[in-house]
Amino acid sequence: MNGFEEVITIDPNVCNGKPTIRHKRITVQTILEFLSNGDSIEEILENYPTLTEDDIYACLNFKQ
Repeated sequence: MNGFEEVITIDPNVCNGKPTIRHKRITVQTILEFLSNGDSIEEILENYPTLTEDDIYACLNFKQ
């Protein structure tokens, strides 16, 4: 596995099976898009208070 099994989850019943953060409806793709558009980790955490900094790093390091 990728080492992020507890953070990044894939469930066919959540977000059409896209990788999400801890079964939430926040996809890895969404977080990566925010980062690629110039949002900082701090800005993402402000907008998604249920996320942690470790969640963001797991998205950055996730390889499917």
